[in-house]
Amino acid sequence: MSETKAKFRSGFVAIIGRPNVGKSTLMNQMIGQKVAIMSDKPQTTRNKIHGVYTTDEAQIVFLDTPGIHKPESKLGDYMMKAAHSTLGEVEAILFLIDVAAGLGGGDRYIISQLKEIDTPVILVMNKIDQVQPEALLPIITQYKDLYDFAEIVPISALQGNNVATLLEQIVKYLPEGPQYYPADQVTDHPEQFVCAELIREKILHLTREEVPHSIAVQIEDMRVQDNGVVYVGAVIFVERDSQKGIIIGKKGALLKQVGQEARRDIETLLGSKTFLELWVKVKKDWRNREQVLRDLGYRQE
Repeated sequence: MSETKAKFRSGFVAIIGRPNVGKSTLMNQMIGQKVAIMSDKPQTTRNKIHGVYTTDEAQIVFLDTPGIHKPESKLGDYMMKAAHSTLGEVEAILFLIDVAAGLGGGDRYIISQLKEIDTPVILVMNKIDQVQPEALLPIITQYKDLYDFAEIVPISALQGNNVATLLEQIVKYLPEGPQYYPADQVTDHPEQFVCAELIREKILHLTREEVPHSIAVQIEDMRVQDNGVVYVGAVIFVERDSQKGIIIGKKGALLKQVGQEARRDIETLLGSKTFLELWVKVKKDWRNREQVLRDLGYRQE
Protein backbone atom coordinates (compact mmCIF):
# COMPACT_ATOMS: atom_id res chain seq x y z
CA MET A 1 0.00 0.00 0.00
CA SER A 2 2.73 2.50 0.99
CA GLU A 3 4.63 1.66 -2.21
CA THR A 4 1.65 2.77 -4.36
CA LYS A 5 1.38 6.04 -2.43
CA ALA A 6 5.07 6.80 -2.94
CA LYS A 7 4.59 6.64 -6.70
CA PHE A 8 1.79 9.22 -6.76
CA ARG A 9 2.82 12.08 -9.04
CA SER A 10 1.64 15.65 -8.90
CA GLY A 11 2.55 19.06 -10.23
CA PHE A 12 1.60 22.26 -12.02
CA VAL A 13 1.29 22.59 -15.79
CA ALA A 14 0.83 25.84 -17.71
CA ILE A 15 -1.23 26.08 -20.88
CA ILE A 16 0.10 28.86 -23.10
CA GLY A 17 -0.47 30.00 -26.66
CA ARG A 18 -1.64 32.89 -28.77
CA PRO A 19 -5.05 34.32 -27.93
CA ASN A 20 -7.91 32.21 -29.28
CA VAL A 21 -6.09 28.91 -29.99
CA GLY A 22 -8.41 26.92 -27.70
CA LYS A 23 -6.65 26.96 -24.30
CA SER A 24 -9.84 27.17 -22.22
CA THR A 25 -11.57 24.56 -24.42
CA LEU A 26 -8.64 22.20 -23.87
CA MET A 27 -8.59 22.66 -20.11
CA ASN A 28 -12.34 22.09 -19.82
CA GLN A 29 -11.99 18.97 -21.99
CA MET A 30 -9.15 17.55 -19.85
CA ILE A 31 -10.96 18.22 -16.59
CA GLY A 32 -14.32 17.02 -17.84
CA GLN A 33 -16.36 20.09 -16.95
CA LYS A 34 -16.39 23.83 -17.48
CA VAL A 35 -13.99 25.80 -15.26
CA ALA A 36 -12.72 28.27 -17.86
CA ILE A 37 -14.99 30.37 -20.03
CA MET A 38 -14.95 29.94 -23.78
CA SER A 39 -15.52 32.51 -26.48
CA ASP A 40 -14.49 33.09 -30.08
CA LYS A 41 -13.20 36.52 -29.03
CA PRO A 42 -9.46 36.79 -28.29
CA GLN A 43 -8.18 37.53 -24.77
CA THR A 44 -11.17 35.96 -23.05
CA THR A 45 -9.07 34.62 -20.16
CA ARG A 46 -7.85 37.35 -17.79
CA ASN A 47 -6.74 35.48 -14.68
CA LYS A 48 -4.64 32.35 -14.30
CA ILE A 49 -7.40 29.77 -14.04
CA HIS A 50 -6.48 26.75 -11.92
CA GLY A 51 -8.09 23.51 -13.11
CA VAL A 52 -7.46 20.22 -11.32
CA TYR A 53 -7.29 16.77 -12.95
CA THR A 54 -6.99 13.79 -10.59
CA THR A 55 -6.62 10.03 -11.08
CA ASP A 56 -5.52 7.27 -8.70
CA GLU A 57 -1.93 7.74 -9.91
CA ALA A 58 -1.56 11.49 -10.39
CA GLN A 59 -2.88 15.00 -9.97
CA ILE A 60 -2.26 17.72 -12.54
CA VAL A 61 -3.03 21.34 -11.61
CA PHE A 62 -3.49 23.30 -14.83
CA LEU A 63 -2.92 27.02 -15.15
CA ASP A 64 -4.79 28.46 -18.14
CA THR A 65 -2.87 31.68 -18.69
CA PRO A 66 -4.11 34.75 -20.56
CA GLY A 67 -3.14 34.58 -24.25
CA ILE A 68 0.34 36.06 -24.70
CA HIS A 69 0.08 39.30 -26.69
CA LYS A 70 1.35 42.88 -26.69
CA PRO A 71 -0.47 44.76 -23.87
CA GLU A 72 -2.51 47.87 -24.72
CA SER A 73 -3.80 48.82 -21.26
CA LYS A 74 -3.00 48.30 -17.59
CA LEU A 75 -5.34 45.30 -17.68
CA GLY A 76 -3.40 43.96 -20.68
CA ASP A 77 -0.17 44.55 -18.78
CA TYR A 78 -1.54 42.60 -15.81
CA MET A 79 -2.54 39.75 -18.12
CA MET A 80 0.95 39.53 -19.61
CA LYS A 81 2.65 39.54 -16.21
CA ALA A 82 0.27 36.76 -15.11
CA ALA A 83 1.15 34.70 -18.18
CA HIS A 84 4.92 35.20 -17.93
CA SER A 85 5.16 34.64 -14.17
CA THR A 86 3.55 31.22 -14.61
CA LEU A 87 6.29 29.82 -16.84
CA GLY A 88 8.93 29.66 -14.16
CA GLU A 89 6.65 28.00 -11.58
CA VAL A 90 5.57 24.82 -13.35
CA GLU A 91 6.71 21.24 -14.05
CA ALA A 92 5.75 21.37 -17.73
CA ILE A 93 4.32 23.77 -20.30
CA LEU A 94 1.71 22.96 -22.93
CA PHE A 95 2.33 25.26 -25.90
CA LEU A 96 -0.95 25.17 -27.79
CA ILE A 97 -1.03 26.08 -31.48
CA ASP A 98 -3.82 26.27 -34.04
CA VAL A 99 -2.74 24.08 -36.96
CA ALA A 100 -5.46 25.55 -39.16
CA ALA A 101 -4.08 29.08 -38.68
CA GLY A 102 -0.42 28.13 -39.27
CA LEU A 103 2.78 29.49 -37.74
CA GLY A 104 2.44 33.20 -36.99
CA GLY A 105 4.37 36.07 -35.41
CA GLY A 106 2.61 35.41 -32.10
CA ASP A 107 3.93 31.82 -32.04
CA ARG A 108 7.46 33.02 -32.81
CA TYR A 109 7.23 35.55 -29.98
CA ILE A 110 6.15 32.82 -27.51
CA ILE A 111 8.96 30.51 -28.67
CA SER A 112 11.45 33.34 -28.03
CA GLN A 113 10.10 33.55 -24.45
CA LEU A 114 10.33 29.76 -24.01
CA LYS A 115 14.02 29.81 -24.91
CA GLU A 116 14.70 31.73 -21.70
CA ILE A 117 13.47 28.94 -19.40
CA ASP A 118 14.40 25.29 -18.77
CA THR A 119 10.91 23.83 -18.25
CA PRO A 120 9.95 20.92 -20.59
CA VAL A 121 7.58 22.14 -23.32
CA ILE A 122 4.99 19.89 -25.00
CA LEU A 123 3.85 21.19 -28.39
CA VAL A 124 0.08 20.60 -28.56
CA MET A 125 -1.22 20.87 -32.12
CA ASN A 126 -4.87 21.79 -31.77
CA LYS A 127 -7.73 21.77 -34.32
CA ILE A 128 -6.44 18.73 -36.27
CA ASP A 129 -10.08 18.14 -37.25
CA GLN A 130 -9.78 21.24 -39.47
CA VAL A 131 -6.84 20.13 -41.64
CA GLN A 132 -5.92 17.13 -43.80
CA PRO A 133 -3.69 14.59 -41.99
CA GLU A 134 -0.91 15.00 -44.57
CA ALA A 135 -0.71 18.73 -43.77
CA LEU A 136 0.50 18.00 -40.21
CA LEU A 137 4.02 16.78 -41.02
CA PRO A 138 5.24 20.04 -42.63
CA ILE A 139 3.77 22.00 -39.67
CA ILE A 140 5.61 19.74 -37.19
CA THR A 141 8.88 20.29 -39.10
CA GLN A 142 8.35 24.07 -39.06
CA TYR A 143 7.99 24.17 -35.27
CA LYS A 144 10.76 21.61 -34.60
CA ASP A 145 13.18 23.83 -36.52
CA LEU A 146 12.46 26.65 -34.06
CA TYR A 147 12.52 24.78 -30.73
CA ASP A 148 13.42 21.41 -29.21
CA PHE A 149 10.07 20.25 -27.84
CA ALA A 150 9.90 17.49 -25.20
CA GLU A 151 6.85 15.97 -26.93
CA ILE A 152 4.59 16.78 -29.88
CA VAL A 153 0.92 15.77 -29.56
CA PRO A 154 -1.77 16.50 -32.21
CA ILE A 155 -5.29 16.90 -30.74
CA SER A 156 -8.76 18.33 -31.22
CA ALA A 157 -9.69 20.08 -27.96
CA LEU A 158 -13.26 20.61 -29.12
CA GLN A 159 -13.90 16.98 -30.08
CA GLY A 160 -11.60 15.45 -27.46
CA ASN A 161 -9.47 13.58 -30.04
CA ASN A 162 -6.17 12.35 -28.54
CA VAL A 163 -6.68 14.31 -25.29
CA ALA A 164 -6.26 11.10 -23.21
CA THR A 165 -2.84 10.55 -24.87
CA LEU A 166 -1.86 14.11 -24.04
CA LEU A 167 -2.74 13.56 -20.36
CA GLU A 168 -0.58 10.40 -20.29
CA GLN A 169 2.36 12.35 -21.75
CA ILE A 170 1.97 15.14 -19.16
CA VAL A 171 2.05 12.71 -16.21
CA LYS A 172 5.52 11.52 -17.34
CA TYR A 173 6.92 14.98 -16.50
CA LEU A 174 5.45 15.22 -13.00
CA PRO A 175 7.63 14.45 -9.97
CA GLU A 176 6.44 12.22 -7.13
CA GLY A 177 4.41 14.44 -4.86
CA PRO A 178 1.32 14.96 -2.72
CA GLN A 179 -2.32 15.26 -3.77
CA TYR A 180 -2.83 19.02 -3.44
CA TYR A 181 -6.62 19.01 -3.82
CA PRO A 182 -9.43 16.56 -2.96
CA ALA A 183 -10.13 14.12 -5.83
CA ASP A 184 -13.54 15.66 -6.61
CA GLN A 185 -12.33 19.28 -6.76
CA VAL A 186 -11.91 20.64 -10.30
CA THR A 187 -10.78 24.22 -9.61
CA ASP A 188 -9.22 26.14 -6.73
CA HIS A 189 -11.16 29.29 -7.54
CA PRO A 190 -13.97 30.27 -5.18
CA GLU A 191 -17.47 29.71 -6.54
CA GLN A 192 -17.99 33.50 -6.74
CA PHE A 193 -15.11 33.78 -9.24
CA VAL A 194 -16.48 31.02 -11.47
CA CYS A 195 -20.02 32.50 -11.31
CA ALA A 196 -18.67 35.92 -12.35
CA GLU A 197 -16.77 34.30 -15.23
CA LEU A 198 -19.88 32.43 -16.41
CA ILE A 199 -21.84 35.71 -16.53
CA ARG A 200 -18.96 37.35 -18.45
CA GLU A 201 -18.93 34.45 -20.90
CA LYS A 202 -22.60 35.00 -21.78
CA ILE A 203 -21.97 38.71 -22.42
CA LEU A 204 -19.03 37.81 -24.69
CA HIS A 205 -21.32 35.51 -26.68
CA LEU A 206 -24.16 38.00 -26.98
CA THR A 207 -22.32 41.28 -27.71
CA ARG A 208 -19.82 42.34 -30.33
CA GLU A 209 -17.19 44.90 -31.27
CA GLU A 210 -15.69 46.97 -28.45
CA VAL A 211 -18.04 45.88 -25.67
CA PRO A 212 -16.54 42.50 -24.64
CA HIS A 213 -13.18 43.85 -23.49
CA SER A 214 -14.81 46.72 -21.61
CA ILE A 215 -16.75 44.53 -19.19
CA ALA A 216 -15.94 43.15 -15.77
CA VAL A 217 -18.27 41.21 -13.49
CA GLN A 218 -18.25 41.28 -9.71
CA ILE A 219 -20.39 39.08 -7.43
CA GLU A 220 -21.58 41.38 -4.64
CA ASP A 221 -23.83 38.96 -2.79
CA MET A 222 -24.10 35.17 -2.71
CA ARG A 223 -26.06 33.31 -0.05
CA VAL A 224 -28.42 30.39 0.48
CA GLN A 225 -31.93 31.68 1.24
CA ASP A 226 -34.36 30.10 3.72
CA ASN A 227 -36.13 28.27 0.88
CA GLY A 228 -32.81 26.60 -0.17
CA VAL A 229 -32.46 28.71 -3.34
CA VAL A 230 -29.02 30.29 -3.81
CA TYR A 231 -29.27 34.06 -4.29
CA VAL A 232 -26.54 35.58 -6.53
CA GLY A 233 -26.34 39.35 -6.98
CA ALA A 234 -23.83 40.52 -9.59
CA VAL A 235 -22.72 43.86 -11.04
CA ILE A 236 -21.57 44.16 -14.65
CA PHE A 237 -19.14 47.07 -15.03
CA VAL A 238 -18.69 48.86 -18.36
CA GLU A 239 -16.57 51.86 -19.31
CA ARG A 240 -19.15 54.07 -21.05
CA ASP A 241 -22.85 54.93 -20.87
CA SER A 242 -23.35 53.75 -24.47
CA GLN A 243 -22.05 50.30 -23.47
CA LYS A 244 -24.48 50.18 -20.57
CA GLY A 245 -27.32 50.62 -23.06
CA ILE A 246 -25.95 47.81 -25.25
CA ILE A 247 -25.64 45.36 -22.32
CA ILE A 248 -29.17 46.11 -21.10
CA GLY A 249 -30.59 45.93 -24.63
CA LYS A 250 -33.98 46.97 -25.94
CA LYS A 251 -36.49 46.85 -23.06
CA GLY A 252 -33.88 44.93 -21.02
CA ALA A 253 -33.93 41.99 -23.47
CA LEU A 254 -30.17 41.38 -23.70
CA LEU A 255 -29.59 41.55 -19.94
CA LYS A 256 -32.50 39.16 -19.43
CA GLN A 257 -30.96 36.69 -21.92
CA VAL A 258 -27.54 36.96 -20.21
CA GLY A 259 -29.25 36.25 -16.87
CA GLN A 260 -31.19 33.23 -18.14
CA GLU A 261 -28.18 31.60 -19.82
CA ALA A 262 -25.78 32.32 -16.93
CA ARG A 263 -28.28 31.05 -14.35
CA ARG A 264 -28.45 27.66 -16.11
CA ASP A 265 -24.66 27.27 -15.94
CA ILE A 266 -24.49 28.53 -12.34
CA GLU A 267 -27.16 26.02 -11.27
CA THR A 268 -25.07 23.23 -12.86
CA LEU A 269 -21.96 24.52 -11.06
CA LEU A 270 -23.62 24.85 -7.65
CA GLY A 271 -25.95 21.89 -7.99
CA SER A 272 -28.88 23.89 -6.66
CA LYS A 273 -31.68 26.21 -7.79
CA THR A 274 -30.43 29.76 -8.21
CA PHE A 275 -31.96 33.24 -8.28
CA LEU A 276 -29.64 35.54 -10.26
CA GLU A 277 -29.96 39.32 -10.14
CA LEU A 278 -27.86 41.54 -12.44
CA TRP A 279 -27.10 45.27 -12.46
CA VAL A 280 -25.06 47.27 -14.99
CA LYS A 281 -22.87 50.14 -13.76
CA VAL A 282 -20.48 52.51 -15.52
CA LYS A 283 -16.88 52.73 -14.19
CA LYS A 284 -15.11 55.06 -16.61
CA ASP A 285 -11.84 53.69 -18.09
CA TRP A 286 -11.66 50.93 -15.43
CA ARG A 287 -9.10 48.92 -17.40
CA ASN A 288 -6.46 51.61 -16.78
CA ARG A 289 -7.23 52.31 -13.11
CA GLU A 290 -5.05 50.24 -10.80
CA GLN A 291 -7.27 50.55 -7.73
CA VAL A 292 -10.32 49.44 -9.71
CA LEU A 293 -8.37 46.50 -11.20
CA ARG A 294 -7.36 45.44 -7.69
CA ASP A 295 -10.96 45.74 -6.45
CA LEU A 296 -12.08 43.50 -9.33
CA GLY A 297 -9.56 40.83 -8.38
CA TYR A 298 -6.76 41.53 -10.86
CA ARG A 299 -3.99 41.39 -8.28
CA GLN A 300 -0.39 40.84 -9.23
CA GLU A 301 1.03 38.08 -7.07
